Formats: sequence, structure tokens, C-alpha cells
Amino acid sequence: MSKTVASLRNCFFCGKHIVTGQGTMLAKNDGSIQWTCSDKCKKNLRKLKRDPRKLKWTQKYVKGGIRVKK
Repeated sequence: MSKTVASLRNCFFCGKHIVTGQGTMLAKNDGSIQWTCSDKCKKNLRKLKRDPRKLKWTQKYVKGGIRVKK
């Protein structure tokens, strides 16, 4: 098998593709699985509890801002 084959997994926080054999898996009590590509994404997700839509370095960034219904 070639090492360049990417899996179908994406990082739960930033949205980047995760290569097979890389990343960290978090299994939650409700049965959902969250994959993170790096320690940076893991810390922002779990410890700092940041919203990926507000950070410019993620692929989930929203340029115009997040709309909140009143």
C-alpha cells in the first residue's frame, strides 16, 4: 500500500484531511467519535472550548461573522 493514500477522515475542529495512522480519536459517551489532526486542534477543542468558525486558520472559518437569531 502507498503511504500517500488519505483516509476519509477529517479533523473535527479544523476540517483538514487526516492521513491514515495519524491523529487522535476521542470516543464520547453518546457514541460519537471525534478525530483531531494535531495537538493544537485537540487543545482548542477540549481545553479552551473555542469555536472553529471564529478562527482564521481553520477551514470552517466564517468571514462575515456568525449570525445569531434574537
